[in-house]
Amino acid sequence: MDRLRAFEVFAAVVGRGSFTRAADALDTSPANVTRYINELEAHLGTRLLNRSSRRLSLTESGEALYERSKSILEEVADAEALASSATLQPRGRLRINAPVSFGIRQLAPLWPRFMQSYPGVELDIALSDRVVDIVEEGYDLAIRISRAGPATHAARKLATSCNIVCAAPAYLKRHGSPRVPADLAAHRCLGYTYAATANEWHFVDEQARPHKVRVNYIMHANNGDTAREAALAGQGIIWQPAFLVGEDLREGRLVPLLPGYHVPDTDVLAVYPSRRHLSAKVRVMVDFLAEAFKAGPAWYVPPEAAAAAPARRRRVK
Repeated sequence: MDRLRAFEVFAAVVGRGSFTRAADALDTSPANVTRYINELEAHLGTRLLNRSSRRLSLTESGEALYERSKSILEEVADAEALASSATLQPRGRLRINAPVSFGIRQLAPLWPRFMQSYPGVELDIALSDRVVDIVEEGYDLAIRISRAGPATHAARKLATSCNIVCAAPAYLKRHGSPRVPADLAAHRCLGYTYAATANEWHFVDEQARPHKVRVNYIMHANNGDTAREAALAGQGIIWQPAFLVGEDLREGRLVPLLPGYHVPDTDVLAVYPSRRHLSAKVRVMVDFLAEAFKAGPAWYVPPEAAAAAPARRRRVK
């Protein structure tokens, strides 16, 4: 049995939902399609498809094989194109993982432009603030907001985002403004579940001296927008990246705190398994994102600007 051909036939049957339509797409006969499926099931020792007179459905084994078959066929197509042409055309499904808020606010507006430029690439976007294992979970590319690049994967820096400690004017009117980082210990803070430093916030002053303070959380959230909404409602102080709170700072809905103290910046990274044998679809996506952020994102707020709140806001008690 030609296993690669069997995978191709199997993927065509599932994708088109019919033995007959798969046969038409592959320019073969329904009998040949049936033979390949039967031989594949016999080779694997398991049923892949449940068949009835009206419909087909995948078994659990079939679902697993279908996902792997598509990936295998895409890799084979890329390899063939690479061998036959100096110019590899990006094609196939591209699985991307990205943080929820960044994915919605900053990446979603870019996807239509990428899709127009690369119609042969099928985007499969998964948003999660959890740090995924891109190899184990089958992602081609992940976007991460991190202070340090991954130890085991390749990465390309796309942008830098400063982090801002801020609160709503209503909160500061009730509770006052912290003047030094240590003051935060007496304030209501809103935490991010996946923060690397947990409930310890780190700062650097104008003399480059480090400061850290253990804060008291009244709420944890595994998504930045959730904490932002609580802060906008005057419930506490947050530490969030500029891409999330930059507009709120410009519009005065949130007020930057602790002038003279700087929270370490974070990098926006494109992370992928390896630089070796980088597929065309990953390469063009990384280049596309790097170009999109090259001029400096509109949400970037320089630390000195974030610290320099207008005098009327700093006077809020």
